[in-house]
Amino acid sequence: MRIFLAGASGALGRRVVPALLGQGHEVVGLTRNPASAGTIEALGAAAVLGDVYDAAGLADAVAAARPDVVMHQLTDLGAGDRAANAKVRVVGTRNLVDAAKAAGVRRIVAQSISWAYEPGAGPATEDTPLDLHGAPDRVATVGGIQSLETAVAELPEWVVLRYGTLYGPGTWYEPGALMAEAARAGNLPANADVSSFVHVDDAASAAVAALDWSPGAVNVCDDEPAAGHEWVPVFCAAVGAPEPARSDAERTGWARGADNTLARKELGWVPSRTSWRDGFTRA
Repeated sequence: MRIFLAGASGALGRRVVPALLGQGHEVVGLTRNPASAGTIEALGAAAVLGDVYDAAGLADAVAAARPDVVMHQLTDLGAGDRAANAKVRVVGTRNLVDAAKAAGVRRIVAQSISWAYEPGAGPATEDTPLDLHGAPDRVATVGGIQSLETAVAELPEWVVLRYGTLYGPGTWYEPGALMAEAARAGNLPANADVSSFVHVDDAASAAVAALDWSPGAVNVCDDEPAAGHEWVPVFCAAVGAPEPARSDAERTGWARGADNTLARKELGWVPSRTSWRDGFTRA
């Protein structure tokens, strides 16, 4: 198949490109940065310059690529700006979906998150409603996710990948990156909040597998949702940070982790790193 990949030069996109090529697909990677075009081409894909906020230009780029599938791996988190990331999810997704529809593309695979679910007792499944009634900053994030997923579902064949927290090269969770520095500064407490993780290589493998999945949302995370009491000390050790302070505060209601049963048992996707326990140390 011929894939138009928006976000091809990002931390995840740089893994998705070779994974797609390795399965015999053709890839056209979108970037707005001329310097990143060389990165995409070095991976073996064709690069096209464009901006997802330029609706007309994006439509022209998608039409010229003549893709069978559009893949959405766009984020804007390089500076830790969640408002910018929400804008990509709302405006960028809208423009990308419209461009796909105008080009006659039927299938889209899009990146979402698995920590947008409403509060509850255990790991959330895909049937759990999104959390649109929390604090304003959380509602802004989850509202962006809802907008993304609603727009993507306008295409006949859509798959939303609700990724766990990404770790590995190019993410906030590699040595020297944002969360590692927070850990070194003593600003990453080991608390009761539960997280689900997924390594970027496993996230990329799910994106490739999703080319054949039935429409719907899928949690893409490892097999072990865990409280910060468990994972934070392991992460701190892996990045050379001191032992974290322990917090005995109650778990935040929505910080419940996600259940990967659908992906693993029904769709046959199996992460190579089944737990962050060994994944952090060989990221």
